[in-house]
Formats: sequence, structure tokens, C-alpha cells
Amino acid sequence: MAKQSLQRFFNVYQQDGLTPYVVSIFQGFIWDYYCKHGRTFPWRETQNPYHILVSEIMLQQTQVSRVVNKYSEFIATFPDFLALGKAPLRQVLQVWQGLGYNRRALALQQTAQKVITQFSGKLPADPEVLRQFPGIGQYTAAAVVTFAFNKPVAFIETNIRTVFTHCFFDKRELISDREILPLIELTIDRKNPREWNYALFDYGAMLKHQRKVIQKVKLSRQGCFRGSNRELRGQIIRQLVERESIAMQDLIDILNQNGERVRRILLELQREGLIQTAGDLIFIR
Repeated sequence: MAKQSLQRFFNVYQQDGLTPYVVSIFQGFIWDYYCKHGRTFPWRETQNPYHILVSEIMLQQTQVSRVVNKYSEFIATFPDFLALGKAPLRQVLQVWQGLGYNRRALALQQTAQKVITQFSGKLPADPEVLRQFPGIGQYTAAAVVTFAFNKPVAFIETNIRTVFTHCFFDKRELISDREILPLIELTIDRKNPREWNYALFDYGAMLKHQRKVIQKVKLSRQGCFRGSNRELRGQIIRQLVERESIAMQDLIDILNQNGERVRRILLELQREGLIQTAGDLIFIR
């Protein structure tokens, strides 16, 4: 929406409130942008609940560009809940390499096993039920229900937040999600909530791109990752998926890290259910 048009929209909204007319204007320019500039991703071309769940778990804290190729590989290797649930964890983590946050892979497999044993292989369409699954929080549960089952469930993520702060709050700062959520609920396109939220995603992504997020923030985040425990955790998992097992001292030597630090992280990974030990040997659970 052009700057002048946005200001006119905001003035009407301020004067009349969120009337059906204001909602129709808002929906109109979001749909118009999406029709002209909507992005294409493989998980947008399916309504398979398993495929959509995989994409949503992968997209947690991970850039879309990193997920695109890995998603296709993962689905090809584990085409359904049964295949994923029965696979060795080492194989799951091997395919997952490159996405980071390996606990998500474990949680996804545990979810697949729960779907098989407790829900006859069918993913529940209730966000409150989904929130009881490993690795599925409020946002992921709502997103899966929306995209897999086309249900009009309101949720907030970074792109959607950007759209509503930009369109409904003019130049205000420090806007809470509590203020935004009612607007999201009242403006949902209930005939097609799946595509509507894709449209919000893409409009928000455009707005963020226009603002050119400060580069030094990105560099700072990358710097924090380098040398962090999260990086070391990923290196340990990578070593373990490449071999059946490895001795503790060999792992420490390969990583060229302080032995005590490596042992602490191994204890974390063991508590999380990602690895096991047998004497001095370490291997994927």
C-alpha cells in the first residue's frame, strides 16, 4: 500500500473503527499484493498435515532459504508419520543436518510416534491437542491447523506482526501482541484462512525487506553463534551421525575443545534423549 493510501486507510480506521468496510479495504490490498507477488514454497503446494507439520517444525528459528531443499529431502526420506516414527534416530538426525537445533528433529519423531500410537496415524486438527505434542507451541499448533485443515485460527508471528503494526498503529512503537491479536481475529478471511495467512506472510516479508533490517544486528547474532554451546552441540551431533559410535577422548580431540565443556554438553544431550553412552563410547540414541 502506498504511503498516502496507507495514511488515508489509517485515518478512516481511526475515525470509524474496524467496520466491515475498513476490514474489506485491508483485506483488499493484502490480497492484491499476494495475487501479484505471492511467493511459492513446496509446503504451500500441499494440504498433507504431515508435510505441513514437518515444514512448520523446520521453519522454527530457521531461515526459509535453508529449509526449502532440506524439506524436500526429509519428505522423500520419511514420507509419512509411520516412516518417520520407525526410523533410527541417527538417520533422522543425519537428514536433519544443516538445520540446527537438533532437538526439533527428535521432537518431530516423537510427535510422529504419538500420532501413530494414540491417534491412529492422523494428526489432530485441534490446536489445544497439538500443543501437548513435543516441540509444538502455541504458534506452531495454530499454524498447522490453519495450513493443514484451513481453519480460521488467529496467531502471531514476525511477518504478521509487521503487517498489523504498519497498517493499524501508524508510527507507534512498543505495541503488544495483546493489542494486535484482536485485529488479527477480526480481519481473518474465514473463507480461505490458509491462503490469507500466506498473503499476510508475504506482505510482511516485503515490508521488512523495505525497511532493510540493520545489518549489524545480523552480524551480532552470527557472532554470538560462533563458539557458542549451540555451535558445539551441532558439531557433536554431526560427528555422531557420521559413525556408529565414538570414544569420549577421540571426540574431544576431534573437536579440539576443553574436555570438561564437551562432557557438560554431552550430559545435556543425553538428558534430552539425543545420545546414549556405553562405557567410554558415545552414540546416537
